[in-house]
Amino acid sequence: MPDIQHRFLVKAPITKVFEVFCSEKGLNNWWTLECSGKPELNEIYRFYFGPEYDWNAKVIHVLPGKELSWKMVKAMDDWMSTEVGFKLSENNGSTSVYFFHSGWKEAGEHYAITNFCWGQLLNGLKNYCENGSIVPFEKRN
Repeated sequence: MPDIQHRFLVKAPITKVFEVFCSEKGLNNWWTLECSGKPELNEIYRFYFGPEYDWNAKVIHVLPGKELSWKMVKAMDDWMSTEVGFKLSENNGSTSVYFFHSGWKEAGEHYAITNFCWGQLLNGLKNYCENGSIVPFEKRN
């Protein structure tokens, strides 16, 4: 099965990057329109992007302050049962981010589109962590 992977450096403390990946406010500022959930094992996050995209994911792994993985339990067909997550490590005052979206059935058209979108969204996360820049939801790809 193909996996999407991204590795990049964020010039911000690891605690801030973890918060932006896991908190409602943080997620809403770079990915979702609205979300709810907590970075706790078996917690269900709601990722809301609009009426047609009201998804849920279960926290299946968490190492507080460093790692988190969600398993999609309600989403479009291509995303069902995929896992989305990240691992953070400190790097000379910055944070090294390893992001993954794994378990895709095939590397088809939607996989390619999603990979491109993740790159843009993760750049938004980086800019938000480093300088507070927020791209309005309607302008995110």
